[in-house]
Amino acid sequence: MRESQDDDVNDRNGPRNLAGLQSSLADFAAERDWGLYHNPKNLAAALSVEAAELLEIFQWLTPAESLQVMSEEDAAARVRDEVADVLAYLLQFCEVLGVDALAALEAKIERNEKRFPAPGNGHSMK
Repeated sequence: MRESQDDDVNDRNGPRNLAGLQSSLADFAAERDWGLYHNPKNLAAALSVEAAELLEIFQWLTPAESLQVMSEEDAAARVRDEVADVLAYLLQFCEVLGVDALAALEAKIERNEKRFPAPGNGHSMK
């Protein structure tokens, strides 16, 4: 798993990392007095709604069509927007509860590696 300093992305203001993005989201919410609404229940509900909006883009597509969705700019823009919404709510949820998202993911990957050992052929889900 990558270290947090490797998780930098560039924007107009220079490199940003996960903690920086969480801080920006917290500042954005605080400037609008949204803290009252940013409790775990509401953030989990908002995350679910945004994930459903991402799913809606793919709802009636075939698997083959879903693989091509990023080749059509309007659909690609919708996907990027919904991914951003899902990630924003997930980061805010983690911030409110004090969950280190990267540490949680690393631990889950390690558990899954033990729980689902590779059978050798690379494509069994047994």
